Amino acid sequence: MRVHEVFASIQGETSRAGLPTFFIRTTGCNLRCAWCDTTEAFEGGEERSVEELVAKARSSGLENVTLTGGEPLLQSDAPKLVEQLLDAGLDVQIETNGSLDISPLDRRASRIIDMKPPGSGEETAFLESNLEELSSRDEVKMVLRDRADYEWAIERIGSLRLAEPTKVLLAPAWGELDPKALARWILDDRLPVRLNLQIHKTIWGGDARGV
Repeated sequence: MRVHEVFASIQGETSRAGLPTFFIRTTGCNLRCAWCDTTEAFEGGEERSVEELVAKARSSGLENVTLTGGEPLLQSDAPKLVEQLLDAGLDVQIETNGSLDISPLDRRASRIIDMKPPGSGEETAFLESNLEELSSRDEVKMVLRDRADYEWAIERIGSLRLAEPTKVLLAPAWGELDPKALARWILDDRLPVRLNLQIHKTIWGGDARGV
């Protein structure tokens, strides 16, 4: 697998925000979202074996492991890595942009898929068949730029019944949408979603890597 970096940090997003986590960030992405904060992972990195990555995760002393990118599902060995991490007794999440088939991934893991709104510039990239794969362990994340993106999210949540049993996360695009505004909209509409803030940026500043 081509890996950009491995590191330990605080999980900044998803329902596991705040947990100490070992991250495996792969190289390469097939999308170019307007607010991407990990453009450095588009290129570079080095080849690492699944066995090496599992060993590093186990030796990190952390039970929570996140496979992220870039786009990890561009790596053909991603399903094998996820399976072996799970077999090692680790709690595994995969953060994917939603454009590639998640069905090869072990369902013991939590699959976090992005559903891209119009403001991202990648609205048409989402693979609709992924919705049929979702379980109560999985999560759908929507990063929103403005009120128009929020209205789009309401329509998607309603038409696809995403809130049950799958967790739905709404996040303000950093520097684009005021979190207070998004919080107020969610409260006003009584949406059954989780407000998802990038707490790693609150801790380390707006230039902190996406984790």
